[in-house]
Amino acid sequence: MSVSKEKKTELIKKYEKGSNDKGSTDVQVAILSHRISSLTEHLKTNKKDQSTRRGLLKMVGRRKKLLSYLKNKSLEKYQTLIKSIGLRH
Repeated sequence: MSVSKEKKTELIKKYEKGSNDKGSTDVQVAILSHRISSLTEHLKTNKKDQSTRRGLLKMVGRRKKLLSYLKNKSLEKYQTLIKSIGLRH
Protein backbone atom coordinates (compact mmCIF):
# COMPACT_ATOMS: atom_id res chain seq x y z
CA MET A 1 0.00 0.00 0.00
CA SER A 2 2.67 2.48 -0.93
CA VAL A 3 1.94 5.94 -2.23
CA SER A 4 2.09 6.32 -6.01
CA LYS A 5 4.71 8.63 -7.43
CA GLU A 6 2.10 11.07 -8.74
CA LYS A 7 0.25 11.26 -5.41
CA LYS A 8 3.52 11.71 -3.49
CA THR A 9 4.56 14.55 -5.82
CA GLU A 10 1.13 16.15 -5.36
CA LEU A 11 1.41 15.96 -1.56
CA ILE A 12 4.94 17.40 -1.63
CA LYS A 13 3.81 20.32 -3.82
CA LYS A 14 0.90 21.05 -1.49
CA TYR A 15 2.79 20.96 1.82
CA GLU A 16 6.34 22.03 0.91
CA LYS A 17 7.88 25.10 2.52
CA GLY A 18 10.26 25.95 -0.33
CA SER A 19 11.01 24.82 -3.86
CA ASN A 20 13.49 22.15 -2.78
CA ASP A 21 11.67 20.92 0.34
CA LYS A 22 10.98 17.18 0.31
CA GLY A 23 11.39 16.08 3.93
CA SER A 24 9.94 18.71 6.23
CA THR A 25 7.64 17.70 9.04
CA ASP A 26 4.56 18.89 7.16
CA VAL A 27 5.38 16.78 4.10
CA GLN A 28 6.18 13.70 6.18
CA VAL A 29 2.90 13.96 8.11
CA ALA A 30 0.91 14.40 4.90
CA ILE A 31 2.48 11.34 3.25
CA LEU A 32 2.05 9.24 6.40
CA SER A 33 -1.59 10.31 6.68
CA HIS A 34 -2.25 9.23 3.10
CA ARG A 35 -0.58 5.86 3.70
CA ILE A 36 -2.50 5.38 6.95
CA SER A 37 -5.83 6.03 5.26
CA SER A 38 -5.08 3.57 2.46
CA LEU A 39 -3.99 0.88 4.93
CA THR A 40 -7.11 1.47 6.99
CA GLU A 41 -9.24 0.77 3.92
CA HIS A 42 -7.21 -2.37 3.23
CA LEU A 43 -7.73 -3.62 6.78
CA LYS A 44 -11.49 -3.11 6.55
CA THR A 45 -11.64 -5.84 3.91
CA ASN A 46 -8.76 -8.00 5.22
CA LYS A 47 -9.41 -8.22 8.93
CA LYS A 48 -6.88 -10.99 9.63
CA ASP A 49 -3.87 -9.28 8.05
CA GLN A 50 -1.81 -8.84 11.22
CA SER A 51 1.46 -7.80 9.60
CA THR A 52 -0.25 -4.88 7.88
CA ARG A 53 -1.93 -3.95 11.15
CA ARG A 54 1.47 -3.85 12.87
CA GLY A 55 2.88 -1.64 10.13
CA LEU A 56 -0.14 0.63 10.39
CA LEU A 57 0.35 1.02 14.14
CA LYS A 58 4.03 1.89 13.62
CA MET A 59 3.05 4.56 11.08
CA VAL A 60 0.47 6.02 13.45
CA GLY A 61 3.11 6.21 16.18
CA ARG A 62 5.59 7.90 13.84
CA ARG A 63 2.94 10.44 12.76
CA LYS A 64 2.07 11.10 16.41
CA LYS A 65 5.72 11.83 17.22
CA LEU A 66 6.07 14.16 14.25
CA LEU A 67 2.88 16.00 15.18
CA SER A 68 3.99 16.44 18.79
CA TYR A 69 7.33 17.80 17.55
CA LEU A 70 5.52 20.25 15.29
CA LYS A 71 3.15 21.27 18.09
CA ASN A 72 6.09 22.09 20.38
CA LYS A 73 7.94 23.89 17.59
CA SER A 74 5.10 25.99 16.17
CA LEU A 75 1.52 25.74 17.40
CA GLU A 76 0.03 27.73 14.51
CA LYS A 77 1.67 25.50 11.87
CA TYR A 78 0.41 22.47 13.78
CA GLN A 79 -3.15 23.77 13.81
CA THR A 80 -3.18 24.65 10.10
CA LEU A 81 -1.72 21.25 9.19
CA ILE A 82 -4.29 19.41 11.31
CA LYS A 83 -7.12 21.34 9.64
CA SER A 84 -5.81 20.84 6.10
CA ILE A 85 -5.28 17.07 6.55
CA GLY A 86 -8.50 16.60 8.49
CA LEU A 87 -7.18 15.13 11.74
CA ARG A 88 -8.38 15.65 15.28
CA HIS A 89 -6.31 16.83 18.25
